[in-house]
Amino acid sequence: MLKNSSILITGGTGSFGHSFVPSTLEKYNPKRLVIFSRDEMKQWEMAKLFKDDPRVRFFIGDVRDKDRLHRALYNIDFVVHAAATKIVPTAEYNPFECIKTNIGGAMNLIDACIDQNVKKVVALSTDKASSPINLYGATKLASDKLFVASNSSYVGNHKTCFSIVRYGNVMGSRGSVIPFFISLKNQKELPITDTQMTRFMISLEQGVELVWNAFEDMVGGEIYVKKIPSIKVTDIAKVISPQAKHKIIGIRPGEKLHEQMISSEDSYYTYEYSEYYKILPQINEWGKDNLRIKNGKKVPEGFAYSSDKNQDWMTKSELQKWIEVNKTV
Repeated sequence: MLKNSSILITGGTGSFGHSFVPSTLEKYNPKRLVIFSRDEMKQWEMAKLFKDDPRVRFFIGDVRDKDRLHRALYNIDFVVHAAATKIVPTAEYNPFECIKTNIGGAMNLIDACIDQNVKKVVALSTDKASSPINLYGATKLASDKLFVASNSSYVGNHKTCFSIVRYGNVMGSRGSVIPFFISLKNQKELPITDTQMTRFMISLEQGVELVWNAFEDMVGGEIYVKKIPSIKVTDIAKVISPQAKHKIIGIRPGEKLHEQMISSEDSYYTYEYSEYYKILPQINEWGKDNLRIKNGKKVPEGFAYSSDKNQDWMTKSELQKWIEVNKTV
């Protein structure tokens, strides 16, 4: 599907973009891959990695600017929406800015994609959008709802399809726990919010594959949730700095003790597959649509997918191996 196509990724100079772009170029050989982002320095640094590749283009812009999006999306077939204000404490203390990017930016992108007849859009979401307690999660839940509804109820019959992929903690991504602990590994103490805290763990490669799968599978309105392992935050600290003591600092504003990717309320519309779950939209009877269900098995009523009750746990040795392989993180 993506072969010989034109693809645009918003927020493409971030951690996900640095994995998605080279992997997609190698696997699908698109005609054009446009990195749309607002940071010219990050674009300049990333451009050096692809300076001899005529397929890669860079476009300075902000998802808050609908006119710029409209221009960037000319003759684009597929869009990956990765732009977001995502650091939880930052969002708590800068709520207006978070809303402008995560909700207003989503609205602008939806309008521009429909106007430019983009074929398919996959938006990146987060476990924090399930039963949110922080502003970041609330804005991403609102964004998810916008993308789902925009498949038909927003402007009626149009060709653009929208779906969502929902991630846990992306291992090694900027601002996440692993690089944070690595930056402090030579200190005598590591700050621990709570000794019971757990998190889902997904690699950037797994995240990219989930996006590819969504493009192939989607009809419109689905939320794809990758099956991934959990780990205790204290185990991450022990692997990265075995000698360091743990200083308990308490949960930060907006943080959860455990993360959740599927709530019990979602269970009535959730189907299980070998590598992922799929939450189907509740509107327009799409939750009963066989084209969207395909070969899925409905989860039990009341099912919830949370990091503390996960059946799959990452061991310390598995985390250590990942860190050794990804030493540049």
